Amino acid sequence: MGIDVGGTHTKAVAIDNETHKMIGEPSVVKTTHDDPRGVAAGVVQSFETCLKQNNITPDEVVFVAHSTTQATNALIEGDVAPVGVIGMAKGGVEGFLAKRQTRLDDIQLDEKKSIKIYNEFLPLKQCSEANIKQVIEHLKAKGAKVLVASMAFGVDEGGPEAAVAKVAKEENIPITAASEITKLYGLTRRTRTAAINASILPKMLDTANSTEASVREAGVKVPLMIMRGDGGVMEISEMKKRPVLTMLSGPAASVMGSLIYLRASNGIYFEVGGTTSNIGVIKNGRPAIDYSIVGGHKTYISSLDVRVVGDAGGSMIRANKNGVIDVGPRSAHIAGLDYAAFTDPSTIKNPHIEFFSPKEGDPDDYVKLVNEDGSAFTITNTCAANALGLVEPKYFSYGNQESCRKGIQVLADYCNTTVEDIATQIMEKAFGKVEAIYNELVEKYQLEKDQTTLVGVGGGAAALVPYFSNKTGVKYSIPEDAEVISSIGVALSMVRDVVERIVPNPTAEDIRSIKAEASNKAVESGATPESVDVHVEIDQQTNKITAIATGSTEVKTADLSKNATEEEALEIAATDMRLKPEQTKLEMSDAYFYVFGGPHKGDDPAEPVRIVDKKGFIKVQRGRAMALKTKAKNYVTAMKQLWEDMAVYQPENIARPDFYLCLGARVMDFSSTDFEQLQLLTDLEVDSLEPDDDMIIVAANVDQL
Repeated sequence: MGIDVGGTHTKAVAIDNETHKMIGEPSVVKTTHDDPRGVAAGVVQSFETCLKQNNITPDEVVFVAHSTTQATNALIEGDVAPVGVIGMAKGGVEGFLAKRQTRLDDIQLDEKKSIKIYNEFLPLKQCSEANIKQVIEHLKAKGAKVLVASMAFGVDEGGPEAAVAKVAKEENIPITAASEITKLYGLTRRTRTAAINASILPKMLDTANSTEASVREAGVKVPLMIMRGDGGVMEISEMKKRPVLTMLSGPAASVMGSLIYLRASNGIYFEVGGTTSNIGVIKNGRPAIDYSIVGGHKTYISSLDVRVVGDAGGSMIRANKNGVIDVGPRSAHIAGLDYAAFTDPSTIKNPHIEFFSPKEGDPDDYVKLVNEDGSAFTITNTCAANALGLVEPKYFSYGNQESCRKGIQVLADYCNTTVEDIATQIMEKAFGKVEAIYNELVEKYQLEKDQTTLVGVGGGAAALVPYFSNKTGVKYSIPEDAEVISSIGVALSMVRDVVERIVPNPTAEDIRSIKAEASNKAVESGATPESVDVHVEIDQQTNKITAIATGSTEVKTADLSKNATEEEALEIAATDMRLKPEQTKLEMSDAYFYVFGGPHKGDDPAEPVRIVDKKGFIKVQRGRAMALKTKAKNYVTAMKQLWEDMAVYQPENIARPDFYLCLGARVMDFSSTDFEQLQLLTDLEVDSLEPDDDMIIVAANVDQL
């Protein structure tokens, strides 16, 4: 069962555990913001309705998870608790610096809202239970409702933070230990991240406890899982400690749903709702993650690297005599108006145009169409796309073209032009608002545009994505059930946890230790030990090691589709490379993967490559790559050969290739500008193979300059 809590609707879906296909119809209810139990009421209502309408008993549920907007909304709305920060350190210079670095100012959320911060400092030599109680009482007297314990070098020795946490729990006041949130150095940033987490604890604990109790009352016995903002899930017990990790869990759910249905590994995804669109990146089969910024400050909160723009399916039009001025950010939903696209054409009678301000402070040039009987509706991006015939009937955004043209005709007459011209102006304005974001993300993540797919999800996807595809020439995909893809993503997401450490010149033992810690954290978050897989990345500039552990709450016994034949896989690869099947060739294969190549460019020995698994899903798509098949015992020699053959010599440096290793049923990606460090990472994975096991290695780089 997957439940997505959106701003307007809460949607629940049931997924068959054997086939991973949706059962029956989703359950959709209004999100219960005003209920005494908050959004928890809608979660349970949608859950119970989904069970009832699909004849499912609670005993049949093996997994239940939901996304939540609570953390994000609490920060946006300023529904936060005052935080008391207890800084700690040894004496001398360390104490002097730590006292300054743990003393936080109020954290501004916007011009009018902030997280109130009260500060105290406790030298370690005074860290007795009596003194801790006294400091807590001082902070409570100032107005603190929650606490943070943050110690200099607490990531190396968390004992004193734990001691403060123990006393705080005895005093019945919620607390966050900074070293539990992140293991990265940077005392001020770590303290700030912990303070943000602590500020939303009361709100999140109320919701979590209410949701958990309600689900139990519904008869479900399996652990309740919560969607994280980085695309994984965790048990509700873990969420109660680190609620800040659920920021952006809604967009994360849609991305994970897209990955499950998408036969591509690189893409820009557009989650298009009624009011806003979330735009982000899928690279090498994983969503792009970055640190969130709150109140203008960087934190150590890892979540999807998402750009939010007020340009979506329901964005209204602003106009004057000269034509369309802008689209959005105000939506028809907020203005309480129906879209022309979803209005019965027989009810549109002699409408006239009115310009208005939907909410106090909004511009007064938003377009409203008023019928002779006084009823009103409006024009949106969805209406323009339908008027131009861009939305296929199979999509959720498909509306009545006659109604769209009737509505837009009123504005066209006012501007002395045609329906086609106004509709095109609307789509151009919508395109302009997202084009700059698209280009920024392509540049930031070094995506190859001709190897990238636009992925449209959310109910409004078809209103924007096909037009964007036509303008840019980038192919697009709107997955099946795009309007409930977030709920599907929640239902099928893996448990995820992350460990980050700063380790100069890491050894193999350092990496093994961090991998083990990440694996253990994933198990604590609800994954079964045998299902956990850990991916390690090393940032050479910052010496940061990141270990990303993923696993399932049960070992999966089925996949999404039957095996693809070689011919079917070749067709999939050829279509993705925009080639004819006869231009595509099978370079090599093993028990789990096919590697297909396309035509060479001139004298370049490299070629476009697709790694396709035996289920027919594209795992790697690169425009310039080379592949070798070797034995595990010889893999270093093969990798060295590709390291040199695929190097691109530039004026100021040498661009080294990215590597993809097919290890059993996994494809693992690695990159480094230092071969020894690269081998350090790959050795840890290849060690799991027997010397005579087959391996496929693919190296990929940018086009030759």
